[in-house]
Amino acid sequence: MFQQTSYSEQLTFFQKLRSFDYILLLCIISIGVISGFSMYSTDGGELLYHSKSHIIRLVIFFTMMICFSFFSIKFWHSVGYLFYVLVLGLLIMASLYGVSASGSQRWVSLYFINLQPSELMKIAIIIFYAKFYHRMQISHVNNFKNLLIPSAILILPILLVASQPDLGTAILIALSGLVVLWLAGLHIRYFVYSSLALIISMPFIVSFLEPYQKLRVLTFFNPERDPLGAGYQIIQSKIAVGSGGLTGKGFLKGTQSYLEFLPEKHTDFIFTLFSEEHGFTGSVIILLIYAIMVFRITRIGTIARSSFAKLFCYSFASAIFIYVSINMSMVLGLLPIVGSPLPIMSYGGSSLLATMIGFSVVMSSKIYHRQSIS
Repeated sequence: MFQQTSYSEQLTFFQKLRSFDYILLLCIISIGVISGFSMYSTDGGELLYHSKSHIIRLVIFFTMMICFSFFSIKFWHSVGYLFYVLVLGLLIMASLYGVSASGSQRWVSLYFINLQPSELMKIAIIIFYAKFYHRMQISHVNNFKNLLIPSAILILPILLVASQPDLGTAILIALSGLVVLWLAGLHIRYFVYSSLALIISMPFIVSFLEPYQKLRVLTFFNPERDPLGAGYQIIQSKIAVGSGGLTGKGFLKGTQSYLEFLPEKHTDFIFTLFSEEHGFTGSVIILLIYAIMVFRITRIGTIARSSFAKLFCYSFASAIFIYVSINMSMVLGLLPIVGSPLPIMSYGGSSLLATMIGFSVVMSSKIYHRQSIS
């Protein structure tokens, strides 16, 4: 496991303020500003429901992230198990009494917001594992007892989310958890055995998929089999991205978006709209910002003394990379459509809230990077 040095210090408010990673903050703000303009574009160049709601949430959750960043890294460590239990409780509540929409029961009504607990679980599972493994020797990671508990902790929310049904988010939760297990030192043979078991059981798993989920897989292999039905979204997405060319058609000038050829352009397909308007050049800039973001999070993990902070930062950076890769691969037709939002860019309060909580822990790891956890 990561080496940890015992250290404690008292920091003044201004010392904490100076300790922020301002390059990472600039990346978050940049993606936020770009997403605000993109959402404005999805509303046809007007401040309507999606753009207003997204901008308000960005301001509120970014402010919350700054405030939460001042919490000690020891605080985040202390609430690791509690946070997971609370989110798991919300997942159970969503499954039993949740708000239904489009055939799925994924949301819990909190009066001021419809919360999707599965998005929070992406962060909760990382915090839980970071606490679970932070003092554990690598030689103990592969003990049976230390395999049984983490497996149950990961499988339970995956089953709950998959039953909603929300297979895409269930896969992302699984990937988030597996990344932490890999970084904690779980032997590669367990990943190999699990992969083989998954491949062998694939026909059995497919039989339990919902009809629309099976259709998505078939459409991935051949979108043209149903160009006006299941394949419509991905065909239009690829047309929009390709039509952007090198520099794009210009802000508010995307024909695929404005002529309503592209459904769900404010959520999972926000990158498609951006690529059509700003072309290959704009897409590279977005990728570069995300790359810098991942690098800065990893760097914070490198300088942190506590293994909890290290493990969280490395895992969260990996998770951001996975989410961005899956979303962009999905809209380019390289992966089946699984409902994976682009971090910060896509419309969705729960996803944005979860991402900002993750950045809060990262920024806390930077401010208190010399602080150890006993």
